[in-house]
Amino acid sequence: MLESSDGRLRYIAHGCIETGPESPRGERLLFIYRSFLSVLETHKPVAAAMENLYFGKNVSSAMAVAEARGVLLTALTSQGLPVLELTPNAIKKAVVGVTRAEKGQVQEMVRVILGLKEIPKPDHAADALGAAICAAHGQ
Repeated sequence: MLESSDGRLRYIAHGCIETGPESPRGERLLFIYRSFLSVLETHKPVAAAMENLYFGKNVSSAMAVAEARGVLLTALTSQGLPVLELTPNAIKKAVVGVTRAEKGQVQEMVRVILGLKEIPKPDHAADALGAAICAAHGQ
C-alpha cells in the first residue's frame, strides 16, 4: 500500500494473505475475502491497482489464482474502489524502465523506489507494490 502526494510516493504497508491446502477451496476464498476486507477497512485506500493474469510457465495454478483475483476484485468493487488493471509489461516498464525486466530487477527497483531496507517478501507483495507504483505514476 502506497500514498501518493505531490508526485512523491510513501510506503504504507504490504503483506500477503495465505491459506493452507488443507481447507476446502470455498473456505480459502472466503478467508481471503474477509481478510482483504479487513485490510481495506484498516487502511481505507481510495483506489487499487492489480496485475492482469499471465501464465506462461505455471498454467496449473491459473484457476486458483484467477479465483483469488476474482475475490479481490469483488471485495474492491463492494467498497466502491476503482481498480486499475495493468499488464505485467506496463508494471516492469514503470518500475524498471524496460518491459523485459527480470523478476529480481523489479523487486530491487521496488525496494529502491520506496526506500525500503529489504526487498518486500514474498515476491507477490513486491509485484503488488510494483502495480501500485505504476498506477501512482499514471501508467
